[in-house]
Amino acid sequence: MKVILFGASGMVGQGVLRESLLAPDVTDVLSIVRTPTGKHDPKLTELVHRDFTDFSGVKDRLSGYDACFFCLGVSSLGMKEPEYTRVTYDFTLAAARTLAELNPDSTFIYVSGAGTDSTEKGRSMWARVKGKTENDVMALPFHGYAFRPGYIQALHGVTPKVPWMKAVYTVLSKAYPLLHRILPKATTTTENLGLAMLDVARTTPAKKIHYSTDFNAR
Repeated sequence: MKVILFGASGMVGQGVLRESLLAPDVTDVLSIVRTPTGKHDPKLTELVHRDFTDFSGVKDRLSGYDACFFCLGVSSLGMKEPEYTRVTYDFTLAAARTLAELNPDSTFIYVSGAGTDSTEKGRSMWARVKGKTENDVMALPFHGYAFRPGYIQALHGVTPKVPWMKAVYTVLSKAYPLLHRILPKATTTTENLGLAMLDVARTTPAKKIHYSTDFNAR
């Protein structure tokens, strides 16, 4: 299986990259980044591409892949809707539309979040934008899926990219066993999330939206 990954420097992307590189049936991982990460592995190729709204210039590098794991995202904290939409919706759909054209039999998994608004009509800006992103991804002519994790526990040296999130996770990580017992349906790990993505890419199930309970049920 040949995989494309977006967001390899983020916490979710780091976890998905780790599991993809460890999977025996994954032969190639193409990580599309805006700046080099310095990561090295025989299976890994990094493609530096600056404009995530237009992939026409690198289309020749994107065909022949079986799955795309789109883990790129930002917090909506302090962001206006147009700015948040550009990163959350425009970047995702630019990649998804290109890959649907090039690899129509492939799987595309968009990492959304718990609380996403599929109706696109709620009061929460981020939930509406993510809902529209999910809906438009899943309407494209490939196997489109949305993953909606809640709290994600970082494992195996994976760390959040944003400094304030690192501080939060440092505190919460110690309490994760208790947190997971109290909220088993709202918590998962980077390992479970990455393994679940690989499973969905292999099996293309009928269920289109997946939650923490699905990731943990492996």
